[in-house]
Amino acid sequence: MTTPGKAAQAYHDLERMIVFQELEPGSLVSEALLMERTGLGRTPVREALQQLSRNRMVEIHPNKGVLIPPTSVESQLRMLELRRVLEALAVRLACERATAGERAAMEVMAGRLDHGTFTLREYAETVRGTHELIAAGSHNDYLADAMAPLQGLSRRFWFTHVVAEDAEIKAGATLHSTLLVSIVSGDVDGAEAASHALNDYLVDFAYATLSRSSGRR
Repeated sequence: MTTPGKAAQAYHDLERMIVFQELEPGSLVSEALLMERTGLGRTPVREALQQLSRNRMVEIHPNKGVLIPPTSVESQLRMLELRRVLEALAVRLACERATAGERAAMEVMAGRLDHGTFTLREYAETVRGTHELIAAGSHNDYLADAMAPLQGLSRRFWFTHVVAEDAEIKAGATLHSTLLVSIVSGDVDGAEAASHALNDYLVDFAYATLSRSSGRR
């Protein structure tokens, strides 16, 4: 039997490989390869793959392998419709329920977003951390479980298609910082507005990838 720590580490490692296309979209990979890449055993890797499959990050094909599906603008936009509603709820709850310690951690993260300089990988971990802080502050495990796969898919799409890295990181960092500051201050309406602004940015980003694709034809 595996330990939750190993399964969680396998999930984190595999999600990172998918987000940064270390596992090529459209490719079919084996469990053995993923065990080798993560340095973890069959059981934690298999548990992670089951969770990634539920979260639509991979497709498991028995006796064939694990498919890394390509991203699509259509799927991203449908996902963002749901994320918009759930994230707005999460930030409203966090405004009301976050503890003093959780607010302090959000304030530190907001400062990092405002003043830090990031590589793409550093920014990915910072965004993940921001989402985890908000989920924890909402104090609703069901909502946190529903949000996690949506945010994972959203990160994957963004990091797959980002072109102007510095400008996009700055834009995203500002939006996430504004959201955290609103929660820290308990500004429910401001936090919801910041959540919607972040979602609007992600929708615009998705449509922009269509324009770039059309321009290459």
